[in-house]
Amino acid sequence: MLNCIIIDDEPLAIKLIENFIERTPFLSVAGKYLNPLEALSALPENIHLIFLDIQMPGLTGLELSRLIPSHIRIIFTTAYRQYAYESYEVQALDYLLKPINYTSFLKAATRGKEYFDQQELLINTQVEKNKELKQSSSPNSIFVKNEFKLVKINLDEILFISALKDYVKIHLLNSPRPIIALITMKAVIEKLPADRFIRVHRSYIVALDKIENIERSRIRINGESIPVSETNYAALMEVVER
Repeated sequence: MLNCIIIDDEPLAIKLIENFIERTPFLSVAGKYLNPLEALSALPENIHLIFLDIQMPGLTGLELSRLIPSHIRIIFTTAYRQYAYESYEVQALDYLLKPINYTSFLKAATRGKEYFDQQELLINTQVEKNKELKQSSSPNSIFVKNEFKLVKINLDEILFISALKDYVKIHLLNSPRPIIALITMKAVIEKLPADRFIRVHRSYIVALDKIENIERSRIRINGESIPVSETNYAALMEVVER
């Protein structure tokens, strides 16, 4: 649904455009103004289209169009054909010559719908690309120092990590004993992708996809009960409830 406002100093012209909008399933009237300055000061949020008269006292539609945020598209309405060229100079979406009939109105409105559909498609495509880029750039493993060697740990195998003074214990899936690594909790959480691991306590980091259930102060992973601090509980719930 495209939210529209109408700005025209003629009440009958506003009534006509309002009627056309109400007849069009993908349009909705969000406001109507006789005074362009009043419209500018009270511009509602989430507006897509403005049907804007050009010849108005005090401030012309062309002048007003230069003050309107660029994400809002304008369809000019005027009785004067000579303004057509100027309307395209300010990148108007379309130009309707009065008296306006519904066929020409619908053609302009459809152009507006196609424009915003395309914008939404571009945004969704970019979001998906960003997700793919993030996933492709996330590591599948980390190296940690164990005794006198570096050991490769596959992230998919990590259940949780617990603190042990200057060391950490990395608890792994299908491994009877954790790997003890010479690294601090702060350093290890910086190595791990934030979309897969979260620190729930000063002594515990957990793999989000391994959580079996959550209580107010405990997490259950692979049969182990892990404490959740009060300060970390809210952050944990925000992540898992997305």
